[in-house]
Amino acid sequence: MKRAAGFSLVELMIALVLGLVITGGIIQIMVSSRVTNGLNQAIAQVQESGRFIITRLSRDLHETGRYDQIGARIDESVDTHVESAFIQNRPIGLVGDYPALPALGSIQAADGANDTLVVNLLAAADCSGATHDHLNNTEFHVVNVYQVNNNALTCTGYDGRILRGVAPGSVSAAAVTLMDNVESFQVQYGITAIRASSQGQAVRYVTASELPLARAGTQQVVALRIGVLLRSDAGQISGIAGSQVVVLNEPAITTPDNVYSQVFSQTLTLRNMKNFVRSAQ
Repeated sequence: MKRAAGFSLVELMIALVLGLVITGGIIQIMVSSRVTNGLNQAIAQVQESGRFIITRLSRDLHETGRYDQIGARIDESVDTHVESAFIQNRPIGLVGDYPALPALGSIQAADGANDTLVVNLLAAADCSGATHDHLNNTEFHVVNVYQVNNNALTCTGYDGRILRGVAPGSVSAAAVTLMDNVESFQVQYGITAIRASSQGQAVRYVTASELPLARAGTQQVVALRIGVLLRSDAGQISGIAGSQVVVLNEPAITTPDNVYSQVFSQTLTLRNMKNFVRSAQ
């Protein structure tokens, strides 16, 4: 009578251990692949958002200070010579420039908080697309305000004529969200030398708090430097600690854990301003 062949207890234990090792390795690979895939998706999301917001801001802000009295179809219900002087001499709006909203203006926030940027230009619509009851394709004084609210970079547009008190009507604002997941929005301003020696080029970059003194000294803003810190959506990645990042001239910021963060910056020349530096008042 033959004995039945089989595995011994030792062989079974060895096979079990090997199976556990292989299974653990497969699980580890799957977890690592999931983490890597999540990180890659977060990086792609942030970089795509960064390209979009820099392109959008560049397109909008290049027009700062524009007032074309020859080629534009301007609503002439106000004195356009006075309006052109206001916009060309004040491409960047400061606190006190607008009687209807005296507190409105570009602000350098304290302690690394988000800055506020206010610009003046001639356009057929504000940054949200609102025409503020002006006829289609008729251009007027537009005031656009860029700021961060609840981690969203927004732009709010106004009719600058009403803000200045030279046209009838109540102040109305039209807002649009440009980008979510904004951790920091910072702005610096490239100013010229004093009018007597200016060549229309930026000689140094300052914050909004320094602009009133620069304006009083006949120095004009001819460039903008924008810095935006974006982060990925929450829950996309895990196991990543926050890091220290710097946005323009601000102190280092500690980014949140388990998100991917990246700084995007751009320096823009205000192409409408260089011809008005010598005549600014």
